[in-house]
Amino acid sequence: MKIPVYIWLCLIFSNWTGMFAQEKIEAQPYTVQTTYEKLRKYYPTVIPVAELHDDRVIARENITYRKVDGIRLDMDIYVPTGKEKENTPAILLVHGGGWISGTKENQRAMAQYLAKNGFVAATVSYRLSSQAPYPAAVLDIKAAIRWLREKAGTYGIDPDRIAISGASAGAQLATLVGVTPDSPLYQEGKSRYSDAVQAIINTDGIVSFIHPEAEEGKYAAYWLGGTKTEKPGIWQEASPLEYVNETTPPTLFINSAQPRFHAGRDDMMRILEKHGIYNEAHTIPDSPHSFWLLHPWFETTLNYSIAFLNKVFKK
Repeated sequence: MKIPVYIWLCLIFSNWTGMFAQEKIEAQPYTVQTTYEKLRKYYPTVIPVAELHDDRVIARENITYRKVDGIRLDMDIYVPTGKEKENTPAILLVHGGGWISGTKENQRAMAQYLAKNGFVAATVSYRLSSQAPYPAAVLDIKAAIRWLREKAGTYGIDPDRIAISGASAGAQLATLVGVTPDSPLYQEGKSRYSDAVQAIINTDGIVSFIHPEAEEGKYAAYWLGGTKTEKPGIWQEASPLEYVNETTPPTLFINSAQPRFHAGRDDMMRILEKHGIYNEAHTIPDSPHSFWLLHPWFETTLNYSIAFLNKVFKK
């Protein structure tokens, strides 16, 4: 059947406008300071979290763990003093920023305080959507876990006790990585090291793009290469809830009072309960998204994380 020229023109114009709309998305700075400036209008007593300077923490910063497509990806590692040669539980922290902004430095204070409390803690950079679409960020974070296992002896890491933690978009990424251990879907070749983790901490991140509660829009579409209508299979594939089963590790949810960021959480917890997998959920009253970057909520986030890690990693 011959398609009229005007229909072809409409289709071409539609594709062009869709591409143009994606190109117009620009990353807004997402740091501790910009979060403070944004939220202090509504919460005048908040204080931005500062980095920790403590002799009980050894810092190894800007270590390159991966080079891909001409992009250098680094991590910062914080080791409790005196535990450089011990089998110490470790945690990899993934920053948020709508998959398009943010840096590993956003998670630096949390990593430093976790190290002060006895964990090897690492913050990781990954390819943002402005550099590469899904699943690039997932592949990078999985590579970071394998790298930590490879270097376990160097940093005193117990390779059998590695957790992953993320905040906001970083929580979605961390959870997706956590529920897809060594998955063929995210393979880049054979490795002698596993990307499996033994615990997940999700700080105010969705676990499904397709759940009825999900409200993700243009930033998710930019990262996933199209809208939910255009790329339904990819939106489903990138949803951690789709993979939760009897092998999923213990999981902690720390949530704001903003319902949008709870999407899929309760369903995931029901599956974990069904399989007898330990899980916790804490919703902080009257808290905004990005609460973990500011006092007084930073301490609450830290304390929930430490208690959970001590529980699941106790020997």
